[in-house]
Amino acid sequence: MNAPATQSPATARRTGVLAGHVRVPGDKSISHRAFMLGGLASGETRISGLLEGEDVLRTGEAMKAMGARIERDGADWVVAGTGNGCLLEPEAPLDFGNAGTGSRLTMGLVGPYDMRVRFVGDASLSKRPMGRVLDPLRQMGVQVLEAAVGDRMPLTLQGPKHAAPISYRVPVASAQVKSAVLLAGLNAKGVTTVIEPVMTRDHTEKMLAGFGAAIEVETDADGTRHIRVEGHGRLAGQVIAVPGDPSSAAFPLVAALVVPGSDITIENVLMNPTRTGLITTLIEMGGSIELLNRRMAGGEDVADLRVRASELKGVTVPAERAPSMIDEYPVLAVAAAFAEGATLMQGLDELRVKESDRLAAVARGLEVNGVACEEGTDTLLVRGRPDGKGLGGGLVETHLDHRIAMSFLILGLASEKPVAVDDRTMIATSFPEFMDLMTGLGADFT
Repeated sequence: MNAPATQSPATARRTGVLAGHVRVPGDKSISHRAFMLGGLASGETRISGLLEGEDVLRTGEAMKAMGARIERDGADWVVAGTGNGCLLEPEAPLDFGNAGTGSRLTMGLVGPYDMRVRFVGDASLSKRPMGRVLDPLRQMGVQVLEAAVGDRMPLTLQGPKHAAPISYRVPVASAQVKSAVLLAGLNAKGVTTVIEPVMTRDHTEKMLAGFGAAIEVETDADGTRHIRVEGHGRLAGQVIAVPGDPSSAAFPLVAALVVPGSDITIENVLMNPTRTGLITTLIEMGGSIELLNRRMAGGEDVADLRVRASELKGVTVPAERAPSMIDEYPVLAVAAAFAEGATLMQGLDELRVKESDRLAAVARGLEVNGVACEEGTDTLLVRGRPDGKGLGGGLVETHLDHRIAMSFLILGLASEKPVAVDDRTMIATSFPEFMDLMTGLGADFT
């Protein structure tokens, strides 16, 4: 998705209670991987609950460009894969729009193939560094024939005749880097190993095992994980039920906590422990979040969340929790704006390289709406106003970032004055139903 020629502003106003039962779209991370592994596997993969946001659909288009057949069948998606090692060279550049996950994981997937692939994206994605993925691919023999300054898009990869398996210790806690290397290992003869000192979301490991890859995970006494995948194995099509995305559930969840009198239930939310840092933090802050109907679905923990308005208090969020809630810090900052006392978030350096510099964007958005905050190199301190008095009244620059837009619309629901965002169009990349879902609960958006 390229930057829109005309922006579509939106405004949120203080609302009455939020109430009702809702179901958020399918998990974005699992949806990306379902299209990719389904497109690579032999046979048919049937996917229910897929997130039909623009980012995921871009990944689907990329897999189709390399030989997979992907069709919608009622509410499901059916993928006929090429077979591992049999992707075709695309005839045109792969345009990922705003999809950072899709582009980085696909670089890993296609890098070891003896073919030339060009990656392009929108203005926001073109600013994001790709070197953290390209560095291990170079070790496997992949050439970066051209790239914008700083290993950014647009860029072109040329794979080797025979990719070399590697042992790679990830220098930062990044599920995207880990996943890109594991996917690259599928087309390298021998065993590729990823060494992960800090555990990140483990959907790739789980799904690779589910599709039949020869993969093993060992954890040292110090918590370091060694993930090994054997190349040139056969992957077989699967039936996948995608649970609700906890990163999307975060928005109605925080809204219900901060809007007085609210009581909502969010159904079918993924509760993978690598993704629940926000819920842990909000409960520490005094949030009333009840996990109901806990169950397993598609190999993942799932639950319904009953959320009621709560008096929140400030806490310190340790840096080691960041990998389990990296996408949720903008909306956590909104919750902190209505908490008693100060909330300190640590270890936020990864936010600097998201769809925008999210740390700076959050701080500026808080400031223009009267929320006291202090931005550090990798920290954010927010001083809350539980009654919301004096808050709001500002226009937030979203920088083409869907999570900034949604987070600050949530801020406006409990602030004394309305909160406006300069553009809502990019929300469709991850949560197309956001505006309708929230207004259905009682939110006042225009």
